[in-house]
Amino acid sequence: MTPDQLDFAANELLQAEIKGEQIGLLSQRYPGMTLDDAYAVQSRLVAKKQKLGRTVIGWKIGLTSRAMQMALNIETPDSGVLLDDMLFPDKAVIPATRFIQPRVEAEIAFVMRSPLAGDCTRTDVLAATDYVTPAIEILDTRVMREDPKTGQTRIVTDTVADNAANAGLVLGATQHSVMEFDLRWIGAIVARDGTVEETGLGAGVLNDPVLGVVWLARRMASYNAGIEPGHIVLSGSFIRPLECPPGCRIDADFGPFGSVNVNFAAI
Repeated sequence: MTPDQLDFAANELLQAEIKGEQIGLLSQRYPGMTLDDAYAVQSRLVAKKQKLGRTVIGWKIGLTSRAMQMALNIETPDSGVLLDDMLFPDKAVIPATRFIQPRVEAEIAFVMRSPLAGDCTRTDVLAATDYVTPAIEILDTRVMREDPKTGQTRIVTDTVADNAANAGLVLGATQHSVMEFDLRWIGAIVARDGTVEETGLGAGVLNDPVLGVVWLARRMASYNAGIEPGHIVLSGSFIRPLECPPGCRIDADFGPFGSVNVNFAAI
């Protein structure tokens, strides 16, 4: 993609979010779009938001489960940027017009005490982590999931360009030392309106959520970016995305690790 095309795509995504209206598949419009192109669009999109006053507060890791990677025919996770207007308190009520097609995922969030270099190890991540906490990531898509005329579905480049489908995050109230639990065995029971819809274990994230953070630090170094003190890192979901229609309540029970809840207002 040319620089003008990258900027045009980023502006389209920004306007889609502002207006609450989805755009067509970028992968269809730009059939030669690469993953590097997609991250370049994402970078321009974030820069435009920063010009509007938004502040980077961290990062998200997506597509960490083997099932999701196989579904999209990829072999690596993706990442997106967390901004200050995406953070909601536990038990928040999300306005009905805030998102287009919101979904949620259960994750373990890392809050960093120290920066991480691109050559970091698992031990370095443990040392750099201030605390871990249960989290819900809110996903949204400013790009159509499927083209209504051709039936073509979005692919990983569409998702990455759209800031890895990131829209919001909710952190639980409990904070733990990263050494307090074996995060591979931290699980969540996720209910919508009192009905259990999904369960999962932290091991679903690259067999160890800590390794997700290692992957992120190394990937970001290749793009001349980094994880800084105070940043929140959503380490990746271990459940499938759960649809959130207006008026629903989401409860994620992480057992002794804590809980996190969010409500979506009715229209």
